[in-house]
Amino acid sequence: MTVNNTLGGRIRLQHLYRHDPSSLFVVPLDHSVTDGPIARNGQLNRLIGQLAGNGVDAVVLHKGALRHVDAGWFRSLSLIVHLSASTRHAPDPDAKYLVSSVEEALRLGAHAVSVHVNVGSETEGRQIADLAAVAEAGDRWGVPLLAMLYPRGPQVADGRAPELVAHAATIAADLGADLVKSALPTSATGIAAVAASCPVPVLAAGGAPSPGPDGALRHLADAMRAGAGGIAAGRLVFTAPDPAATARRIAALVHDRTASTVLGGAR
Repeated sequence: MTVNNTLGGRIRLQHLYRHDPSSLFVVPLDHSVTDGPIARNGQLNRLIGQLAGNGVDAVVLHKGALRHVDAGWFRSLSLIVHLSASTRHAPDPDAKYLVSSVEEALRLGAHAVSVHVNVGSETEGRQIADLAAVAEAGDRWGVPLLAMLYPRGPQVADGRAPELVAHAATIAADLGADLVKSALPTSATGIAAVAASCPVPVLAAGGAPSPGPDGALRHLADAMRAGAGGIAAGRLVFTAPDPAATARRIAALVHDRTASTVLGGAR
């Protein structure tokens, strides 16, 4: 775990790590603004209830979604409020922009905030400036920042290239993020190089180089063995036939590092 600059930030950061002080399992549920409804029959509260108590440390939600979620779930889960957004229907879906603030997230009870930046996109400059501003506000208010940085844009041929992912993670750390999430390289040596070069924990995104849940779980197992600081898997969990069972399998990988159990249970 990294060290935040303020006592409040350190307390909140420690609160994120509910099961293990060295690795973190986050389930992002912010996809709804980008792609539309993610919960079956609109039952977001039920989905979050399936995650609570099954090894998940924290969930990522947009501010308005919290109106439809029972506060009681956050006795066993931490809350990360996502501050940026875009939709897949926009002329440039990679152009992320801020839709909330650190102060608003605090009023909503957040333990941390998150921001998405697409490195190499046409609007990279604004997104990086937004990241820096959120990091400064987080330092002022004592709120940890999870930066979701992806090499993604017209000049990016391979968003998992180790040198590009390492650069993205460095941007996040240099501008004040406490945690970084990205799509990690396909090879264990590439993942290890990214993790070793970044001074803050790097979480492996749940998307996989090969299709299907088995491929995703194998990639995440490789990431944990290679030194990732945890896993941030959303779609892999909420699209599963049994989100609770999938969460338990990933949690075993993150907190117990029992890759064989996870992969065996996924087949």
